[in-house]
Amino acid sequence: MDETSSHRTTGTRPNFLVIVADDLGFSDVGAFGGEIKTPNIDGLAYDGVRLTDFHSAAACSPTRSMLLSGTDNHIAGLGTMVETIKEFQKGQPGYEGYLNDRVAVLPELLRDGGYLTLMSGKWHLGLTPDRYPSRRGFDRSFALLPGAANHYGWEPQFDEKPPGILGRNGAFYVEGDTVVALSDLGSNFYSSEFFATKLLQYLGERNGKQKRQPFFAYLPFSAPHWPLQAPEEDCRNYRGVYDDGPDALRQKRLARLKDLGIIPPYTIPHEVITPAVDRPLTREWNTLTEAEKKFSSRTMETFAGMVQNMDANIGRVVSYLRSTNELDNTMILFMSDNGAEGLLLEAYPVVTENIFDYIDRYYDNSLDNIGRGNSYVWYGPRWASASTAPSRLYKSFSSEGGIRVPFIMRYPPFTSSQAGKIDPAFCTVMDIAPTLLDMAGVQHPGTSYKGRSVVPMRGKSWVPYFSSSDHKSIHDEDSVTGWELFDRQALRKGKWKAIMIPEPYGPGKWQLYDLDADPGETQDLGSREPHKLQELLRHWDEYVKDVGVVGAAPQYGVLRIDD
Repeated sequence: MDETSSHRTTGTRPNFLVIVADDLGFSDVGAFGGEIKTPNIDGLAYDGVRLTDFHSAAACSPTRSMLLSGTDNHIAGLGTMVETIKEFQKGQPGYEGYLNDRVAVLPELLRDGGYLTLMSGKWHLGLTPDRYPSRRGFDRSFALLPGAANHYGWEPQFDEKPPGILGRNGAFYVEGDTVVALSDLGSNFYSSEFFATKLLQYLGERNGKQKRQPFFAYLPFSAPHWPLQAPEEDCRNYRGVYDDGPDALRQKRLARLKDLGIIPPYTIPHEVITPAVDRPLTREWNTLTEAEKKFSSRTMETFAGMVQNMDANIGRVVSYLRSTNELDNTMILFMSDNGAEGLLLEAYPVVTENIFDYIDRYYDNSLDNIGRGNSYVWYGPRWASASTAPSRLYKSFSSEGGIRVPFIMRYPPFTSSQAGKIDPAFCTVMDIAPTLLDMAGVQHPGTSYKGRSVVPMRGKSWVPYFSSSDHKSIHDEDSVTGWELFDRQALRKGKWKAIMIPEPYGPGKWQLYDLDADPGETQDLGSREPHKLQELLRHWDEYVKDVGVVGAAPQYGVLRIDD
């Protein structure tokens, strides 16, 4: 009898702890080649398994919708991010901008199946009371509703209307159904510490009945998403570490990835691509002034401090589970929601609004103040490209840099015999919900849930793969997976990937890559393998129709529609 069958017959169902980092790059943690101090995350990796061909969506909320629903973001309501929806997409099925009612989601189904469901962290799946986590299956929840916020809970007293990306629209935080004011967060609020503390509170306050229930705990951090802010005690460990610049860091990370066996030794990294904006964070390192270099490296030091702090708070939760003898019966999953964030806010489409003008007047971005609560910085595409190497581009793109993310699973019944293993099996964030439901012995309802029509899951359970050596892969060679966000499109079948990135970041036409031979997406095989490309494009046609992509022209990449 395999371990999973044993759990089902004895009734000792596993607990689940799902941890999501926000905009963490592929190689930022130590177990994936990074120099940032992440002993707790690394410990999960060395006790568990690292999945090195795990894929998310290209950005925050689409990934979260896929994680909780087990299906494609275009079906679950986040066909695009609500912040960027176009007029012709509004009102279309799958483009509601929140986790819609076409999906029966993981916390709902687990709660129905007898689980205690807890959440603390970033939601980004609906801003109105009827879309709070408490209305989608969580027994107890504390949530940051929008996609980003000041990590110290601070905001300037604007005497004018700020640009939308800096301003506040509605509630930021809720606990259950109750809005939590920024003034109620406390003077010592820091996002990662608070989210972990709140989850520990929920776990610690379980009554006798609840302690006999298995639990599903969802811990989605908002770190290390911009604005880059972290306690000084975390940042000081990295003073001077990044003084050689992002290209030097990229080379060190690549060497370490090869040493660890995470990428093949023959891997050719993709060239760094930056926006056509003349700012210090886009320029070559050797063209910067000393002051610009200090500013740039300080942003990366702060990013590293955020990751270190997040790791320490993950350690607090793991230590609690160890102290209650629940650790080894808890499946712990750790992942990032997308690739590293290469966005420059000056390239954000706010039309006439001058973001820099507002930041200069309301925030203090002097060198010694970077990382504090009244600073507002990001680190740009060159540091992001160091984090996503060897891959092409970063968050918001359907290239590997945007969708290939670190993933760690610790669950002794699956991983004790292969602790520390690096597993290259292809899998996606849509697989998490079916896997956890399978482990819990809870069936998905299929096409009807509590009087409403719902869609089946598209993901695949990992239980057969991890519970039997007879299964050599999670998804077979004929399995097809598609991605689309912001008109950036891709489709994967086995080792083959077709991708279309519009200009100026790509050629504006479909390209073909063999990811086994070329994980960096550097050699376009479209002209050499035209029949394979056409095969994948036929699958693309089917994908667009199946999930309801709005605005994509199957053969030509993107349907140009004037807003």
